[in-house]
Formats: sequence, structure tokens, C-alpha cells
Amino acid sequence: MYHMRGFHRMIAEDENAKKKVTWALVGRVLSYARPYARSILVVLLCILATTGLSLVTPLILRDLIDRTLPQKDVLRLNWLAAALIGIPLVRSAIRILQAKVNATIGTGVIFDLRMKVYSHLQRMSLRFFTHTKTGELMSRLNNDVRGAQTAVSDTIIEIVRNVVTVVATLSIMIALEWRLTLLGLAVLPVFVFLGRRVGRKLRDLARKSMEGWAQMNAMMNETLNISGALLVKLFGRGNTETERFRGRASYVREIGIRQAVTGSKFMVTIGLVSAVGTAVIYLVGGHLVIREIFTVGTIVAFAAYLTQLYDPLRALTNAPVAFAQSMVSFERVFEVVDLPLEIQDGPDAVVLSGLQGRVEFRDVVFRYGRDDQQLLSEVKRYGRGQSADMTLSGRSPGGAPNGPAEPPARTSQARENALDGISFAIEPGQLAALVGPSGAGKTTVSYLLPRLYDPSGGAILLDGTDLRRISLESLTAQIGMVTQEVYLFHDTLRTNLSYARLNATQGQIEAACRAAHIHDFISELPDGYDTVVGERGYRLSGGEKQRVALARVILKDPRILVLDEATSHLDSQSEVLIQDALKTVMRGRTSLVIAHRLSTIQAADLILVMDAGRIVERGTHEELLRAGGLYTGLVRTQFERTASGAPDRP
Repeated sequence: MYHMRGFHRMIAEDENAKKKVTWALVGRVLSYARPYARSILVVLLCILATTGLSLVTPLILRDLIDRTLPQKDVLRLNWLAAALIGIPLVRSAIRILQAKVNATIGTGVIFDLRMKVYSHLQRMSLRFFTHTKTGELMSRLNNDVRGAQTAVSDTIIEIVRNVVTVVATLSIMIALEWRLTLLGLAVLPVFVFLGRRVGRKLRDLARKSMEGWAQMNAMMNETLNISGALLVKLFGRGNTETERFRGRASYVREIGIRQAVTGSKFMVTIGLVSAVGTAVIYLVGGHLVIREIFTVGTIVAFAAYLTQLYDPLRALTNAPVAFAQSMVSFERVFEVVDLPLEIQDGPDAVVLSGLQGRVEFRDVVFRYGRDDQQLLSEVKRYGRGQSADMTLSGRSPGGAPNGPAEPPARTSQARENALDGISFAIEPGQLAALVGPSGAGKTTVSYLLPRLYDPSGGAILLDGTDLRRISLESLTAQIGMVTQEVYLFHDTLRTNLSYARLNATQGQIEAACRAAHIHDFISELPDGYDTVVGERGYRLSGGEKQRVALARVILKDPRILVLDEATSHLDSQSEVLIQDALKTVMRGRTSLVIAHRLSTIQAADLILVMDAGRIVERGTHEELLRAGGLYTGLVRTQFERTASGAPDRP
């Protein structure tokens, strides 16, 4: 019920500081229609043709009443009747053509927008995705892009059509009788007043509706993927999540009802005003007919034109509402496109060639800060805490960074900076092992090398060149990374493996799998390499996924390896296979490994011991044991337990 009350409060709140529709925004919207200029011209010609044909019908009616029937002209009657049949047929054919071209414009715009948004999101940094809900991104790509499509293919076209209709109809009405025309336009101020008043309400409701959809999509994405569904079931929170979803869904429902009711009230009121205007015309025009100032055919034709005038006038009155609602969608889409890129090539970026593989960290400082300018505007979330910039897996700001070594379980790792003054060098072909308590900053170091983040201070060099001066494409091509949590697409093993090298042959794929000791397992599957691994690879065991990930890196054949050696939770057989595969993968390459096994640590050329975001010890296995510091405690409490088959943690 708390969530329900929160959402009801959202409905009651007034939103301040709204973006307004500006000429710059309109111009940017129209820029997406520019590639379809020819198609739009065809639509405009269709509008002119259908409008012209619709204006002919009242004149035919006037001729029938005032001339053809009184004169009993049968031939003329037949021609006029044929025209009354032919005009709707021609108009229908033209409207079908217009609908086809309109659909081409609309689907083209939605394709261009989606590609623009998706392409930009692919270039966003990892920080952006850690602070943004996937469901909210899906809402931008789907709901908001569709709403933006409406602005180009429907709203703008309809505005043009109605303007043409109003101008043409008014011209003929004035030619028929200018006094009755002015009388018919007397209700125009009411149209304008109601349109402006209701327009603001509907635009605010449209924005709230989109935010509600974004929240609902975000929750569905979180709780209906395999990991979220597993967590919900393990903690028995199905009913809780259902109630949370009820709150979000009810908010969307209530906003939808308010939109429908507000729009209906507006249309009904405008309809009543139109009826009053038509009745006045018939009243005054009838008196003029009785006084023989007008003919019956003229008043009938005039009334028909008045109906044709009121419909587009009513639509034009509502046009600012519809246009503003469409602009809300564009605003939300442009918000994504305009997000600044945190990680991108500099103007002097160089392409790596002849890489030796020397890695150097120089006094690197890093903080998982939050820059709101690089994030989407947050959807209001009631009952949720605000995000904090402090690194949870690190020492508190007041803690002593170089204090005496303590067992990992007793060391507080809460701190402000994830890394503080990290300096080390790995020579080409060397193996460096990162060890330390959980949360010491090992994974952060591994994320900085492939430039998933940029350091807040200091520099990272590759063969003496700052990573920020190396093109991202060439840097990515030279670094292979296997994270502790292996991610596989819901696709075949072949597709997941060839992701490392899109043009890989079957022989190359099999050779990589043999090196990772996974080929025999795949060959025994009924569908072999065409076996679908399931959502996130859940149809495979942990060891099998890890070996597939290693095979993928082997297939990439990078010069530098970054490995989170996630073997601590695997069975002994899988561990032996992966350890053997790791030796194959690391041979001849510069390797930075987050080590969980004593065998890997002992084989390292350089061991870096981290604690609370700092390197507190470094050296070889023997040198560090003789020092008797934190590393010695780690070996006794963690690595020796692992080597003997005991669990990693008490």
C-alpha cells in the first residue's frame, strides 16, 4: 500500500520547470523529416487534391437544388449524380496513396531515431549503465520513439492538411456570403480558449504517462529476467513484487483515464460549440432565404462548407495539444542523444601498431562519482534511497590506508576513492597477479585497463602511450577480458564464440575451444555448436560458461589479457580444466589476473597486494612471504584454504 500511496502522490504533484516547445526543438524535429522531403511533397499534393475535391461537393448540391431540379434537366442531373459518386472514389484512392506514403515517412523516422539512440547508447561509458535502469532505456527506445514518429507522420501532416482546408474553405465561403462567414467564425475565440486551457493539462499528463511507462518497463526488466526471477523466488517475494507492479500499473492506468476524460471533455465541448455555430447559421440563413436574399441551394452549400470548416478548425485548436504531446516524446529521445560521451577518442587519438604490451599505472586515482549531466533525468522513485558516491567496497575516508595487516574479514573497505595512488608496471609477456581482500579495488583496476572508465587522476600507459590518446577501437582489439560473471547471449554457442571474431571459420572456433578444453563437451551435445545456451547462458554450468568465455578470448587472440580468475566456486574437475586453459591463454601475453588460486599467484612474475584502494605490498611470492605482511595473512587464511580444498571463506 505504501507504493500505491506514493504513486497517488505523484499524480497529485504539479511538475515545475517544464521544457517548452521552442523553434530550435521544432527545427530539430523537422530535420528528421528532411530525408523524406520527396515523400512529404507527395503527401502535400495528395492533401491539396483531396481538399479541392471536397470543396466541389457543396457546389454540386447547390446546383442540384437551385438549377438542375427546378429546370428538370435530366442530363445534368445524371452528370451531377455521377460526380457525387466519382469524387468520393477518387478521394479514397488518393487517401490510400497518402496513407502508404505517410507510413513510409513514419516508419523511416522511427528507424532513424532508433538507430541514432541505440548507436549513441553503445558509445556510453559503463558508468552510465550502472546508474540507469535497463527498462527505462527500453522505454526510450520503444514508447518514446513511437511517440516521436507520430509528430512527423501524423501530427505535422494533419496540421498542414487542416490549414489548407481552412484557407480554401474560407475563401469559398467569403465568396458566397462574407457576412455569414463572419457569423460562423464568431465561435473561433471559444475554440482558442479551450484549446490553450486543455492543451497544458494534456501535455503534463502525456509526460507523466511516459514516466509511468518507463517505471513499469524498468520493473518488468528487473524482475522478469532470469537473475531477477531467481532472486524473487529464492526470497519468496512474488507477492511483494506483484504489489509493487500493481502500484506502477495503477499509476499508468489512472493517468490514461485522466487523459481520456480530459480529451473527451474537450472534444464534447468543442462539438457543442460547433453545433451552436451551425444552428445560428441555419437560423440567420433561413431568414435570408425566406426574404429571398439567399437561395435554398446557397444556404445548404454554405452549411456544408461550415461543417467542413469547423472540423479542421477544431483539429487546429487541438493541434498545439497534439504537437506538444509529440514534442514530449522528442524531448525524451533527444535527452538520450544529447548525453555527453565520457569515454571517447580524443582529437589526437593514435592507432596501436606493433604493440609490445608494456602496461604502466602512474599514481592512478579513481572514484565512482556520479555526474548527472551524463545521466538521464531520473524517474521519480518513492520509497527508494538516493544513490551515494561513496565506494561501498573500500575503506572509509578516515581509515588509515597503510595500517597493520588484518584478516580480510575484519578490514572495512568503505571509502570515498575506489583507487588512491596506484602505481605499477608490467613488462611485455609478464603475468601480474592482483590479490587482496574483497572490495580492495582489484576489479576497478581491471576495468581501467580496457578503458571502461577513465581514471580520476594519474595516467595509464600502454607501451608509453596514455590510453586516452589511443583510439578505442584499436585498444579494444588488443585487450581480451574475462570477467568473473560470464555473460552469454541467448543464442547458439557458435554465435557466442564468434562474437570475438565475426569472420572466424569453424576450424578456428574449434581450435580455440580445444585450447579451452570445451570442444569435447560441445561435440557431445545433440546440436553441437548450434546448441542454444539459454538466457545469460543458464543452460550451462559455471565451469562450462567459464571455459566458453576463455575460448572466446583465445579466438580473439589479444596481446594483453585481463582475467578475473573465477575458479573459487567451481568443482575440482572444472577448476583443473580451466587452470590448464589459463596457461594456454596467458602464454606469451601480458596478463593482469585477479587471482583466487595459490597456483596462479605462485606463477606470477609480480604480485600486487591491494587493500582499501591502495597497493600495500608488491613482489614475488617468496619475497612477500618473507615480509610477513598482509599477503602472508591472505595466504594463510584464504589461499592455502583454497589450495587444500577448503571453502574460500569461513
